[in-house]
Amino acid sequence: MNPSYLRMHQSNQTFVVQLRKKRRSRQIILRALLRLIRFPNLMIVALTQYLVRVCLVGPKGEWWNHLMDVHLLGLAFSTLCIAAAGYIINDYYDIKIDTINKPRRVVVGRIMSRRQAIFAHSFLNFLGIGIGTLIGLRIGLVNFIAAFLLWLYSNQLKRLPFIGNFIVALLTAATLWVVVLYNPQNRLYVYTYSVFAFFITLIREIIKDMEDVRGDATFGCRTLPIVWGIRRTKLFLYFLILTFLITLYSFAPFLPDRLIWYFSLFILLPMLWFVWQLVRADTRSDFGYLSQICKLISVVGVVSMVFV
Repeated sequence: MNPSYLRMHQSNQTFVVQLRKKRRSRQIILRALLRLIRFPNLMIVALTQYLVRVCLVGPKGEWWNHLMDVHLLGLAFSTLCIAAAGYIINDYYDIKIDTINKPRRVVVGRIMSRRQAIFAHSFLNFLGIGIGTLIGLRIGLVNFIAAFLLWLYSNQLKRLPFIGNFIVALLTAATLWVVVLYNPQNRLYVYTYSVFAFFITLIREIIKDMEDVRGDATFGCRTLPIVWGIRRTKLFLYFLILTFLITLYSFAPFLPDRLIWYFSLFILLPMLWFVWQLVRADTRSDFGYLSQICKLISVVGVVSMVFV
């Protein structure tokens, strides 16, 4: 066989192998970046804001106009920018803790450098605040406050008992009621779902602290499970769940009957199952399961907007 042909064939094979490696490397980097910004969570936030506009603020008959509204698109995109920046800065400050709690999911410091993470965080915040300001000064101000609180949370507040959990829950609720800053109709419905988002997020954040107690304790964090212990934190969660259900059903006289039935079937029953599992929870995997139940209840709550 011709030696030059062999060399050319080997060269082609080497090129194909290198091309496949580069393609695989790009895919790995893309998946890591999507994991860093919690892409599924961002999509849930965007879906929530659109459902708030279409189903709660309304009128529903003009749903196509709402979907095509450039201002709503800008509002949702600016919110996603601020949220993504918050996830990045959170991972930036939590590199050491995450190497213990979830070593396989660490992105900053491995796939993305710390300098790149800071640049991405700053750029996304600037973009989110800028677009929000173009839509309205109040929305730009809310985005600025949210960006600052997310940085403060990642830098300091998350290592303190309860206050960090409270800030995250408050910001989650804000992603709903920020919609009525631009469209101030049917505020009661939006406030009802904001209360729902606040409580379910607060409960989930405390559960996540219970799940990550080992890594948090190693680096001097003082979350509720570390300060109070697991048993007292569970008692506090029972109190929060009871307060959540009482508050949610206090809106019942002002809500459609079909929505109350939906809440009873798809919110109350899963919460009872959640409490039963919380009583039995003892290991890290148990608390991880409880966190997933909270996320499922959140999604179910978002879907219930179509019944309003």
